[in-house]
Amino acid sequence: MTTLALLAAAALAIACVVYVARPFLSEPEPDDDVLAGLDDRERRRLELLEERDRTLAALKELEFDHRTGAVSDEDYRALVGPLRRRAASTLRALERSPGPSDRQRTHVG
Repeated sequence: MTTLALLAAAALAIACVVYVARPFLSEPEPDDDVLAGLDDRERRRLELLEERDRTLAALKELEFDHRTGAVSDEDYRALVGPLRRRAASTLRALERSPGPSDRQRTHVG
């Protein structure tokens, strides 16, 4: 009888774990994963955000390579200036472009 009770308890425990874990194991369905609904301003802002991320990542990688000695001082000086200018111009363009929070404030006020 004890073995039967242990098997029943184990089966119940497994059933509970499967029931609780089921939402985590299934792939969630996105509400809307289409970027086609973006207007020109939103698309431009998204492009600027991607450019900012790429440029800052390139600067970070260049800094790392310079510190580890993979890039010489001369090469570093030649590469860092254009990357910084590109990052600065992208950041200025982002500041000029209205973001989602800017549009929300415009509609509310």
